[in-house]
Amino acid sequence: MAATVKSVANRFSILSNLKRLTPRTYYTYTNEPAQPIKGKEPKWTSLENAFETLKSGDTVFVQGAAATPIDLVTAMTEYGKSKKLKNVTVCHMHTEGPAAYCDPSCEGIFRSFSFFMGGNVRKAVAEGRGDCLPIFLSEIPLLFYKKIFQPEIALIHVSPPDDHGYCSLGTSVDCVRAAMTNSKMIIAQVNPKMPRTFGDGIIHISHIDVAVKVDSPLPQHGGRPPTEVESKIGNLIAENLVTDGATLQMGIGNIPDAVLAALTNHKDLGIHSEMFAGGVVDLVEKGCVTNNKKSMHKGRIVGSFLIGTQKLYDFVDNNPFIEMLAIDYVNNTKIVAQQPRMTAINSCIEVDLTGQIVSDSIGIRMYSGFGGQVDFIRGAAESVDGLGKPIIALPSTTNKGESKISPLIKQGAGVVTTRAHVHYVVTEHGIAYLFGKSLRQRAHALINIAHPNHREALEKSAFERLKVMPSA
Repeated sequence: MAATVKSVANRFSILSNLKRLTPRTYYTYTNEPAQPIKGKEPKWTSLENAFETLKSGDTVFVQGAAATPIDLVTAMTEYGKSKKLKNVTVCHMHTEGPAAYCDPSCEGIFRSFSFFMGGNVRKAVAEGRGDCLPIFLSEIPLLFYKKIFQPEIALIHVSPPDDHGYCSLGTSVDCVRAAMTNSKMIIAQVNPKMPRTFGDGIIHISHIDVAVKVDSPLPQHGGRPPTEVESKIGNLIAENLVTDGATLQMGIGNIPDAVLAALTNHKDLGIHSEMFAGGVVDLVEKGCVTNNKKSMHKGRIVGSFLIGTQKLYDFVDNNPFIEMLAIDYVNNTKIVAQQPRMTAINSCIEVDLTGQIVSDSIGIRMYSGFGGQVDFIRGAAESVDGLGKPIIALPSTTNKGESKISPLIKQGAGVVTTRAHVHYVVTEHGIAYLFGKSLRQRAHALINIAHPNHREALEKSAFERLKVMPSA
């Protein structure tokens, strides 16, 4: 519903590309994926033969998260190596699987371009063999609509067509709709294990140019119990900051999952989040998540992409209680702000004594991306009912015992959420409310939720930096 229908001219010109015609070229009078193309069917083939049109210099978009078309990605990598292709750009959000195109043996053949990095591409970026783009999740579709990226091929992962010929993008809609409607060719991995979801992820089989049947399980994450520290943080947030009737957004990580585990006594919670995990299923089953208080999408969970356990995938399959919508809608701050008691819960890597939040890098080493943190932190702060709560949660120390509340952010690290955006910061030692506080007051509040072993050193550092003692 948020994606814009583009004209024929906005995709590509048939007349100027006569030498590069693909099967999709002949059917460009419409690129609305829900509109059937009369008389057109995909070419069904094998993984080995799916990439006959791939050429040096092409750009390939890859769907991500649990819907990463791993079989197609592996086949594409083998094809590129066997044909000695050069300079193929592979653009994507967070993907799962080995990302074989990032192997050193593929240098010069493929180059990853991440809009949000996963662990499978970090080494390539760190070694200069891959690229990452700082961008808000809500703005990623603009990369395709503004023609900054014009993929020759979009690799997607869909459910089998229903009786009317409609497939589903399943667990990942996010920027996929924008990418595939602005790509010259769509190659789909058709998998009976892909859940069929409702919302913006519908594509008629006639829009798929090449299709390959697979029967592969989706990648899974989560399912482990929270640590003692994570449980303390989850309980602090659940007991002090989440109210009955609140609409929740949870970022990626164990802490948001711990918050969900602590909400079993809450009532009439709603979900409006770019992603959600298995903890939501438990809250639905307990009757805690009803979405009854929402002013938009009342009675529905709204998400954009998923990664979790098989229990989560079974829950969303063919379930009209779930709406999977485009990321430029779900993460739009104006939409977020309209949700009642909007409570955004996100984690980070470190925070300095003035409230600057580092979430995408460890020093100069890029770790992930901007994601939806700023989209939701700002949306919650602008909540139209005045009851929104933007929350940043983190353990007080790293696994090595270093303080994650630091005098200065690490050299080379980037600020994702600014000191002006931050309202609540939570560790296992308490809650710091920073909105309306001066730098010395912020330092005081943050030192009080730091690990006790580091408070004296932080206080000394704060005085050296601010030339005044931290004070409430």
